[in-house]
Amino acid sequence: MTQLAPDKEIVINGLWKDNPIFRQVLGICSTLAVTNVVLNTAVMCTSLTLVTAASCLTVSLLRHWTPRNIRMMVQTLIIAFYVIIVDLILKAYWPEMSNQLGPYVGLIITNCIIMGRCEAFAGSNPPVSSFWDGLFSGLGYSLILLGISVMRELLGMGTVLGFAMPYFSNPDYWDKWIIMVMPPGAFFALACMIWLCRSIKPKEVKK
Repeated sequence: MTQLAPDKEIVINGLWKDNPIFRQVLGICSTLAVTNVVLNTAVMCTSLTLVTAASCLTVSLLRHWTPRNIRMMVQTLIIAFYVIIVDLILKAYWPEMSNQLGPYVGLIITNCIIMGRCEAFAGSNPPVSSFWDGLFSGLGYSLILLGISVMRELLGMGTVLGFAMPYFSNPDYWDKWIIMVMPPGAFFALACMIWLCRSIKPKEVKK
């Protein structure tokens, strides 16, 4: 009987040990491009997580019928199919957000995280495990991006999700760091987040 619950190792690897951002340093383009506002980041993270999970599931289902010499082309087509669906849904039901994200939703097709999980895991593992692997890899990516976006929006505009924060929105107490919502602020926030996450990584037991 197929186990439907995610394996503990898949969860830990996706969220922490093999986190796409601070461990593998993948998907940096969207990390730097859309994290100036929390809402935009949340939409991008949701889109990428859904596409990653669905793509990994599909690649795994087709793994026995996909010739090895064209597997990456097939994986790209599968990813593009789901990205186009997400993009069309955003344009139809949330055009303002679609305009704000611009081309970055479409660029999910080229995101290294999705292709990496399809190639490294989904191509040689069962569908259920592949789905969970894609889902938790996307969630690991999302946690880091949301942390960066909260930092940037809070320090740069004094708000979170557009709501003013008591201390940071008061000019008597806090001068807004406008640079945090500009491109240089993305590099600074990403560097701080990677340093923080790697510094709290449990020490490996010496052999």
